[in-house]
Amino acid sequence: MTRTTPKRSVRIDRNGASANPGVEMARGLREIVRKEAAANERLRTLNKETVEALWRSGLMQFQNPREAGGQEPSVPEMLEVWEELAWQDGSVGWIGIANFPSTAFAAAYLPDEGFAEVFTAHDNRVTVGGQFAPNGQGTTIEGGFRITGKWNFGSGTGHSEYVAAGFIPFREGAPVMIEETGLPDMRVAIVPREEVHFTDGWHVTGLRGTGSFDYEMDQVVVPETRTYPLFTREPRRGGEVFRLGIMPITGAGHGAWALGVSRSSLDDVVELAEAKQRMGDPSTLAHKTTFQAGLAHHEALWRAAWSLLRESHEEVAAEIARGTELTLAMRADLRMAATFATEASREIVQFVHLSAGTVAIREGSRLERGFRDLYTGTQHTFIGEKTYIDSAQVLLGLTDQLPAL
Repeated sequence: MTRTTPKRSVRIDRNGASANPGVEMARGLREIVRKEAAANERLRTLNKETVEALWRSGLMQFQNPREAGGQEPSVPEMLEVWEELAWQDGSVGWIGIANFPSTAFAAAYLPDEGFAEVFTAHDNRVTVGGQFAPNGQGTTIEGGFRITGKWNFGSGTGHSEYVAAGFIPFREGAPVMIEETGLPDMRVAIVPREEVHFTDGWHVTGLRGTGSFDYEMDQVVVPETRTYPLFTREPRRGGEVFRLGIMPITGAGHGAWALGVSRSSLDDVVELAEAKQRMGDPSTLAHKTTFQAGLAHHEALWRAAWSLLRESHEEVAAEIARGTELTLAMRADLRMAATFATEASREIVQFVHLSAGTVAIREGSRLERGFRDLYTGTQHTFIGEKTYIDSAQVLLGLTDQLPAL
């Protein structure tokens, strides 16, 4: 039986040539990612071999501003890279949507002095991981903050030289407020890993290889020059893409990651179907009509979700390139697309899991790992129900201010 690669986008297919240099970098990692996947899961963070391969590929810096050794790809280009990495392995793909943009954000938004300290002083060979939620409190002191707090799920901190930690500045016992919005001044601190206390906690069902450790800080002094506003859209360096801010780019990553994992599941079950014959069935899975109907439905669902995610970001990228300000309605569209991509992917991997039978429960298979990874990834609050609720409020005209969307 001859099979053609399913149409994935107008720009690339799984093995065809790509106009996106990041995709070619990512494809060059397939062999080592496959080889090291089990070892990364056992270690609960990416091992040295995988991290060094990511550096050699150029992907660790790819999303950075050019001043930090990057190429400043557009979000549609990032989507293709993220999807490819997640197709290879969920944990490596998660590092792609966690470390790559976290590092790029620091490079784009840190003040010049902080950029020089973090990036220039280390020849731009820097990885940043952590959590941006403002779970810390930073007492305002001369020239900076004294930060205390606890953060969970610090994605990629297992191999990061610097740790991102969201916090709220306090002055005289009260949070510092932003007059224009009436909201607290939420910020992100970039802290050397040796100043952070890791409490681990990363014993989980899926995404085991991501090194998403819990961590704490107790009265750690951070200069203001190593902090930046959480909701800023004013890059100090880098191109148009950083005018989107942290939230839309992070949402895009979650959507692309989910579609990469679910794409791998679909591809693997199609390959399996040619030989798999479940007990009691008269023929292979490929000739089972209920499987055929389910496969076509879920293939269509994947393509619809991928198209929505890509087209939404392409439209916004074109508007930004024309000088249009990013609107709340645009942000709602992007987040809806990412959440829909995640929910569609969850349905897809469930179908694959049920279709594949016992193959999907054997430890070490991509089908088994992909199912665990996807269901773990869907628990992230960034693509939870509140995203739909917030977006619906925008559609209904019930709000004109949702900075976290």
